[in-house]
Amino acid sequence: MPKEPIDRFTEVHWFLSNFYPCRVKFEGLTYPSSEHAYQAAKCLHARDRRLIAKCPTAGEAKRIGRRVEAIKDWDKRRLAIMHRVVMAKFKQNKKLGRKLIETYPAKLEEGNNWGDRVWGTVDGVGKNWLGFVLMDVRKKLMGVTTSVCV
Repeated sequence: MPKEPIDRFTEVHWFLSNFYPCRVKFEGLTYPSSEHAYQAAKCLHARDRRLIAKCPTAGEAKRIGRRVEAIKDWDKRRLAIMHRVVMAKFKQNKKLGRKLIETYPAKLEEGNNWGDRVWGTVDGVGKNWLGFVLMDVRKKLMGVTTSVCV
């Protein structure tokens, strides 16, 4: 029996949010959340990555991430980097990985009211990249592989 879609990463589903506090080791540093790791991954300079790692909240990490000098081709690379960050979060935090698997087969959609139509949706409209990344990570944690026939 299909599960209802999860369209908000709040309350019992807050663990799906990148703002959820959990240690994530990524590219040689340990961060207090996957949002911290993602924001740091865009930084051209190591000093900025270290600064983001020390931010007390994911919101502060995001604010600083908006002001840093980004790596070359950031816009082209950000989806793949997000996938690596989210995979690290759920592989390194086994309890969270199990909780992600338990959401199967629900569609995951980061519905929000702050206007993010790239990583999430607003009133059901948007690309929902974070939701698709989470569903792909979930499949991989479950050992499901997909193949494309051309």
